[in-house]
Formats: sequence, C-alpha cells, structure tokens
Amino acid sequence: MLDFTHNGWLVAASLAVAMMAGFTGLSLTHGASAMDRQRRKFIVALAAVILGGGIWSMHFVAMLGLQLPILFYYDALITLISALVAILMVGLALLLLHFRPRTPPVIVGAGVIVGLGIVAMHYIGMAGMQLCRPVYTPFDIAVSTLASLVLSVLAIWVAYDARTHRNILLGTICFGLAVFSMHFVATLMTDFMASDTGSGAGPFLNNQVLAMGVTVSVFLLCGAFLLTGITFIEPQAAGAAPAAPAEAPSPAPAPVRTTARAGVPFEREGQTFFAQADKIAAIRAEGHYTVLYMGREKLFCPWTITEAETRLVPSGFLRVHRSYLVNPAHVSGFERHKDNGTCYFEGVESLPKVPISRSRLNDIREALGL
Repeated sequence: MLDFTHNGWLVAASLAVAMMAGFTGLSLTHGASAMDRQRRKFIVALAAVILGGGIWSMHFVAMLGLQLPILFYYDALITLISALVAILMVGLALLLLHFRPRTPPVIVGAGVIVGLGIVAMHYIGMAGMQLCRPVYTPFDIAVSTLASLVLSVLAIWVAYDARTHRNILLGTICFGLAVFSMHFVATLMTDFMASDTGSGAGPFLNNQVLAMGVTVSVFLLCGAFLLTGITFIEPQAAGAAPAAPAEAPSPAPAPVRTTARAGVPFEREGQTFFAQADKIAAIRAEGHYTVLYMGREKLFCPWTITEAETRLVPSGFLRVHRSYLVNPAHVSGFERHKDNGTCYFEGVESLPKVPISRSRLNDIREALGL
C-alpha cells in the first residue's frame, strides 16, 4: 500500500469550488418554477451543468492535491464519463424539483439522487486512475454513500423547503459540505496500490493536462458565481434609490389601484391572462415576482408581494408571512404552534400549507373566526 498526503491549499480550494457551485446552481433556479416550461427547462439544464460540473471540479481539484510517491495518470474517457454522470444525476433531481409538486417525498427523493450522483461521480473518477489502483471495501463505499446521502438530502431540503435567500445560503453550505465530506471520507478510507499496466479505454491524462482542464472549469464556475451573486444581492439593494437633487421638484406619486378589478395577471407561454381573485388560495413571493396558487396550478405573476398585498387586501386577502398572502375563504384548517402557526388548504395540491408568522397570528385567527 502507498502512503499519501494532501496539499492543504488545494483541499481548501476544493471546498471553495463546491460552495461556489452550490450557491450558483441553487440561486440560478430561484424562481424557475414560476417560469414557462421552455425557460424552466433551460434554467434547469444550465443549473445541472453548473452543479454537476462543480461536483466534478471539486473532485479533481482535490485529486490534484493528492500526493503519492509514484506518478499516475487518468483515463480521459472515464474522466469524461464521471463528469457526465454527475450532470445527469443532478439534472434528474432538478427536474423533479421544478416539474413536480414539491412535496416532502419529492424533496427527499431529489436529495437522494444528488447524493448518489456525488458517489457515482467520485468512484467513476477514481476508476479512471492508471498506474495506481484505488482499493476500497463495500463497507468503505457504504459509509461514504451514507455521508453523501444524509448531507445531500439536508441540502435540498433546506434550499427547497422555502425559497428564501436564507435557505439558499444554508443549502449552499450543506451542498458544499456534502460534496467535500463525501470525497474526503471516501479518500481517507481508500488504499492505493501501484499497478504495472494501464487498462484505460481512452488516452491518458497526466496531472498537468488535467490541471489545465480543471482550471478552465473553475474559471467558468467563478464567472457564473460572480454574475449570480450580483443578481442575488440586487433585491436587498433595490430599496435604496439615489436621492433627487435638492432643487428638483418631487414628482406627484402615481395613483395606486386598491383592488384587482380586472383580475390578477399571470403569464403563460408569453401571454398575459387574468385570474379571478376569489379563485386564488394563496400568493407566494418569488424574488421580484410572485406565484399564484389555484388548485393544481402554480402561476407566474409579475406583481411583487408588496403590490399584491396593496391590491388584494381590500378583497379579503391577508399577509400572514413576509413571503405569503392567503385568501381565508380557501383555508380548510389552522394549527397553532408554540410561537407561530400553519394554515392548511384542501384541494390546493400545489400548496397544501402556508406558514403563519407570530406577528400575524391574531389577524388570521380573527379572519377565521377563532
């Protein structure tokens, strides 16, 4: 068996790559469920490439830091397959999350798929090593898989339980740790043996050639991370508009309608339609826009949550959470918790329940006659 060590700087760099990939992919899909199907497919495909490519990049940044007493190479075909497997597995998970009702079983299932994708990518990538053979037992694989599944399910659950900035940031941390922990748990439980011959199916890659490919991948990931980060922080800075010059007269405020007489607008396949307010069970904030929930449908609305509140409160809607408006006429159940509550909806498959913040408990109880 060969002794091995790791370059500490590349270990830290691999964790940074995993975090950037997680943040970019999870932020990119924020609001995707409210888009039309074609745009949603494009966003999901792009996020799958970023997340799957990030898993692959993290693995090989860490492998570049693996220091063995012998020279070794990688089979180019197997290395490519490992990247494609990661992208396809993550893509399958994102398809479930953005094209199926986001129920707890769907979220857990998506997390399991991501976890298995991380494991598959790792061991396929390790199988590509030439002139040095990794050796591990079924127990080693089981422990690594368990670590990956637990952390991946946690990452997807946190990121998709509520699509807020806080959840995305916490999901990013969990995703980065899932990829990072799985790799190093598996590597530390792996032994390495020298092999006299290579049995690769494709051309060999040495560490120098691999380093160039990984550098390009990480460079693209960093660019996507920066662009996504700017978009991510825009809503927080949007409220601060530059002050007008002192000598300029203040424009008269535009009149604001207090009711939605024409209905609530929603967009589908490039066209704008209007939904009757009394048919809407709840409205959820999604960045600068909102999502309408009516029965099985989730509809993209161009209003912000603040505009929806201004227009629909006179129609009976209540703001029960910073991200939710509800129509009490559609509430079928209410549950009081220690310091908050939950409203339940019957027949609204796209949104079975809505959280109630502590400051809004009395309002919803009064509206429900409790």
